[in-house]
Amino acid sequence: MVFLRYLDVCLVLATAPFVLLGGMPLFGYLVGACAWLLTRLGTAYVHERARRVGDPKLRAGLQVGGMMGRIWIVAFAVILARYAGGKSDGIMAAALVLAAFTVYFVMSFVTREGPLQGGSSTTRRPSTS
Repeated sequence: MVFLRYLDVCLVLATAPFVLLGGMPLFGYLVGACAWLLTRLGTAYVHERARRVGDPKLRAGLQVGGMMGRIWIVAFAVILARYAGGKSDGIMAAALVLAAFTVYFVMSFVTREGPLQGGSSTTRRPSTS
């Protein structure tokens, strides 16, 4: 299941040879890949930290803050690729991040490890007694 949990990271890394061989915008790929990997590491850290917090309000605040921070970092990366590189670099960064997010989103449902499910370590079933 670990492979499925990080399938989005594998997609980002496996795309590199095709970008190089295909003559696609390398700067846009690098900016998008770095942003995705950075936010993915940050998300893993925030979710692990939120799992250890006892207060539900603080847990929700950490998760929402993590999601919002991720959005801002990825959006900044796409804008950076567009204006520092060019239009094709911005499109490349946006396409890479969109593909990675799509895989991440689907796999979060398959592995039940998304931010809303809370993972297997905190899943509580209602009492039947």
